[in-house]
Amino acid sequence: MISIPILLPMLAATLGYFFLRKDEEKYYLLTLITNIVVFGLCIILAISSNQVFNIEKIVGLGIHLELDGFRKVYCLIISFMWMMTMLLSYDYFKHHHNLSRYYFFNLFTEGATLGVFLASDLYTALVFFEIMSFTSFPWVIQEETEGAIKAANTYLAVAVIGGLTALFGLFVINQELGTLTLNELLPRAQVCNNKAILYVAGSCILFGFGAKAGMFPLHIWLPKAHPVAPAPASSLLSGILTKSGIWGILAISVNIFKNDIAWGNVILILGTITMFLGALLALFSIDLKRTLACSSMSQVGFILVAIGMMLLLGNENALASRGAILHMMNHSLFKLVLFMAAGVVYMNVHKLDLNEVKGFGRNKPFLMICFLLAAAGIAGIPGLNGYISKTLIHEAIVEGLVEYSYLKLIEWIFLISGGLTLAYMTKLFICVFIKKNDNFVEKKKYMSITSYIALGVSAIILPIFGLTANKSMMSIADVAMDFFKGATLEHQLHFYSLENLKGGIISIVIGILVYVLIVNKFMIKDDKYIDLWPSKLDLEDLIYRPLLLKWLPNIFGSISRIFAENIITKKIYEYALKVSGIISSIFADNIVTSLIYKYSLRVTGIISRAVNDSLDFVVLVLRRTIYKDNLVPTTNDVENSISYKIGSIIDKIKNDKKHTNAIKAYDVDNTIVYSTHRLVDSLSFALFAMILAIVITFVYVFLIH
Repeated sequence: MISIPILLPMLAATLGYFFLRKDEEKYYLLTLITNIVVFGLCIILAISSNQVFNIEKIVGLGIHLELDGFRKVYCLIISFMWMMTMLLSYDYFKHHHNLSRYYFFNLFTEGATLGVFLASDLYTALVFFEIMSFTSFPWVIQEETEGAIKAANTYLAVAVIGGLTALFGLFVINQELGTLTLNELLPRAQVCNNKAILYVAGSCILFGFGAKAGMFPLHIWLPKAHPVAPAPASSLLSGILTKSGIWGILAISVNIFKNDIAWGNVILILGTITMFLGALLALFSIDLKRTLACSSMSQVGFILVAIGMMLLLGNENALASRGAILHMMNHSLFKLVLFMAAGVVYMNVHKLDLNEVKGFGRNKPFLMICFLLAAAGIAGIPGLNGYISKTLIHEAIVEGLVEYSYLKLIEWIFLISGGLTLAYMTKLFICVFIKKNDNFVEKKKYMSITSYIALGVSAIILPIFGLTANKSMMSIADVAMDFFKGATLEHQLHFYSLENLKGGIISIVIGILVYVLIVNKFMIKDDKYIDLWPSKLDLEDLIYRPLLLKWLPNIFGSISRIFAENIITKKIYEYALKVSGIISSIFADNIVTSLIYKYSLRVTGIISRAVNDSLDFVVLVLRRTIYKDNLVPTTNDVENSISYKIGSIIDKIKNDKKHTNAIKAYDVDNTIVYSTHRLVDSLSFALFAMILAIVITFVYVFLIH
C-alpha cells in the first residue's frame, strides 16, 4: 500500500505520454484525477497503522520505505498541494504550449517527492531526490524564454553538484557506520570514534540537501527559478521541494548528530544568515514572484534555526522540534496560497513587475482576502497559523539563553527578520490591492470556478489552524515527533499570553517602522517602486560561475599541461643526461662502464619517450571518440557571417562577382574561432583528466579499505 502513491503518478504519466500527449485537455483530466486519487490514498495511509516496504537488490542497495507520523503528515500536505495547484492549472495554462510535457513531469515529480519523504534510509531518499531534481527541471524551463533557460541551467547545475556531493557523503557514512538506515544510524554514530569523518560526511550531505532547501550560500537557484517557472510549479518548488531538502538535513541531524552542540551551531548560524538575507532580498525585490521566492529562502532559514535549537537544547527540545515541523507545514501552506494568487495576477496581466501589476487586486475581495490571510500568516500575525510556529521557535531560543548567552544576538536577528517579513508582505499587499491604476480595465471574471476552489480551500485552512492551535496544530506536531526525536511537551502552551505575544508584537512594530521609514521613503519614488539592490551582488555571477568556468579550469588546465607536455619528466631527463655525462667522463676509458652507460641511456630514453607519448595517446583516442574534432566550417556555410557580409561589401566595391574577399575574411575569422574552440576543448580535457584522476583515487581508497 505504501508504494502505490509513489508508483501511481509515474504510471499515469507514462500512460498519458503514450496515449494522450496530443490531446492536452484529456491529459490534464488524467493528471487531475491522478492527483485526487493520490490524495485519497494518502488520507487512507494517514489513518492506517505504521508500516514498512522493502524491495531488495534493486538500484544497488534496494528501495526501503517506511510510514510513520511525520511521513503521514507530509504525504497529506504533498498530495493536497499537488491537487490544488492542478485545479489552478486549468486557468493558468489556457494559452500555454507544451502542456503534455508539463503534466508528464508534474506527475513524475509527485511520485518522486513522495518517495523522498517515505524513504527509510538515506540511499532510497537520494535515489528519489535525484529523480525529483531532474523531473522538476522542465518546470523551470517550461516557458523556454531566455531567462527560463538560464535559471533552469542554474537549477540543474546546483541539483547535479549537490546530488553528487551528497552521494559522496553517503559513501563515507556507509563505510564508517555500516548502514544508511535511519533507525540504525544513531546508536552506531554515538559509539563511532572517528567523529571527524562523520562531520566531513555530514557536511557533504548538508551541502546536497541544503542546496535544494535554498540554504545560504547555495540559494542561488531559488530567486531565479521561481519568477520564470509557471505559478503552479512555483507553489510546489517553494512549498514542497525545498522541504525535501529540509528532510535530508533533519534526517542526518537527528539520526547522526543528535544533541551535538558543534553541529547544532553550524545549522543555527547557516539558518540565521539564510533567514535574514532572504528577508532582506525580498524587501528589495520589485518582482512579485521573486519577492515570494526570496521569502521562501527566509522561511527556510526560520526552520533551520529551529533545527539548530533542537540540537542545542538536547533532551529539552520539545518547543524547538514542534516549531520546526509546524513551520515546515505552515510555510508549505503559505506558499501554496501566495504563489497561486500571484499566478492569478500573472495570467491576467502577464507581468510580474510591481509597477506593472500595481492595483490589479482592487475591487477583487476574494483574491484580496486569500492573499491577506497568507501574507499575515507568514508575517506571524496573531490569530493565524504562522504566529504559532514562530512563537514556538522564539520561545525555544529564549529557553536556550539560559545556557548559551550568544543566542541573544540570534533572538534579535530572528525578531528583525520577522519584522522584515511583515514589511515586504505589506509592500506586496498595498501594491497589488490598495494602489490605484487606471490602466486596468475591470473584468468581472478574472478566474474560473476551479481557481476559486483551489485558492479558497487552501486559504481557509490558515485561520482554522491558527485559532484552534492546541487542538489541531499541536496534535499534528505530536504525531510527527517520532521522526524528529522530539521531547514530550509537559504542559499545554498559552500562545496568547502576554509573555508569548511579546515576541510577535516586537516583530510587528519593527515591520511597521521598516515599511514607513525605509520602504515608503526610499524604495518608492513618485509612486514607482525602485530596485535599489546592486545587480553585481549576485553570488552566481560574482563567485560560482567564475569559479567553475574560469578559475578551476585555469588551475587544473595548468596542472594538466605540466603532465601533458611532460615538463617534469623532461627536466628529469635533462638532469639524468648531465649526471650520465659526468659519470661517463669519469669512466670514459672503461669498456664495461661505457657499455652500461650506453644501454642505460637508451633504456632511459625509451622510458622517457613512453611517458612523454602516453598522455598524447590518450588525447588522440579521446579526440577520435568522445572529443571528436570539429573541422573548420567550409566556405559554403557563410550565410549569416558578419565577416562574410563585410567581405561582400568590399567585393561589390571592386565589382568582383566571385566574392573572394568575403570567403577570405570568413576563413580567417573561422580559423580564429576554431583556434579558440580548440583552447576551450583543451580546458575541457583538463577537467576530464581531473575527474578521471579523482575517480581512480576513490577506487584506490575503497580497495584499500
